[in-house]
Amino acid sequence: MRPPPSWGRAPSLRWILCHMIEEYARHNGHADLLRESVDGLTGE
Repeated sequence: MRPPPSWGRAPSLRWILCHMIEEYARHNGHADLLRESVDGLTGE
């Protein structure tokens, strides 16, 4: 994700929420890959 439009000011609430959702999804994906490598199950 790109940095907020201007680092001179505080980021907007919209930017923060989008960034948090993206990071949460990325970490969930990593955890899912680790789980699949351990137990061999994929998806639901």
